[in-house]
Amino acid sequence: MKRIVVLISGSGTNMQAIVDACAAKRIDGEVVAVISNKAEVGGLSKAEKAGIATAVLSHKDFDTREAYDAELQQLVDSFSPDVVVLAGFMRILTADFTAHYHGRMLNIHPSLLPKYRGVNTHQRALDNGDKEHGVSVHFVTEELDGGPVILQAVVPVFEEDTADDLQQRVHAQEHRIYPLVVQWLCTGRLQLTEKGAELDGALLGPQGYAVD
Repeated sequence: MKRIVVLISGSGTNMQAIVDACAAKRIDGEVVAVISNKAEVGGLSKAEKAGIATAVLSHKDFDTREAYDAELQQLVDSFSPDVVVLAGFMRILTADFTAHYHGRMLNIHPSLLPKYRGVNTHQRALDNGDKEHGVSVHFVTEELDGGPVILQAVVPVFEEDTADDLQQRVHAQEHRIYPLVVQWLCTGRLQLTEKGAELDGALLGPQGYAVD
């Protein structure tokens, strides 16, 4: 059973999906801690209800990003994680932090990377008239939203859609694919190598698994 630490900044719906998958034995692991950079967010309440250890480390208490990440790393490491999962953790991480968890840290991003790195992805897709949108799970590296993509899910964009409509459609796919990728990492099927992300020893393409 792999030890999983989840970092959040908000409602924690992806965190809950992973907790539920662990409880259902669809992930060979256990969420041992949930850490937030914001107090009193919904994800902390969800974790506490599930009996999971929680901690808050506010970035506002630190003068530099480097100082914050150094303290966060110590906090994460205090739970001896095998896997670190970013689930709506709204922080740009330093190179030292990402290097420390190289090959062990995942993120989920609401776009079909490499499209729309950063924020406001749903509105940007609408503004550009995209017919398809989606979500990507990727390894975390120093480059913002730039680590090797592991798995994507595509959703349609309809003419009458708002950003909220797209967000809800994407969320449904997030909760489906993120636990699957966490399971791949926990079981050793997924690895980050010098060549990129590999699943069962096969190098994945630029847009991850199951993309022609």
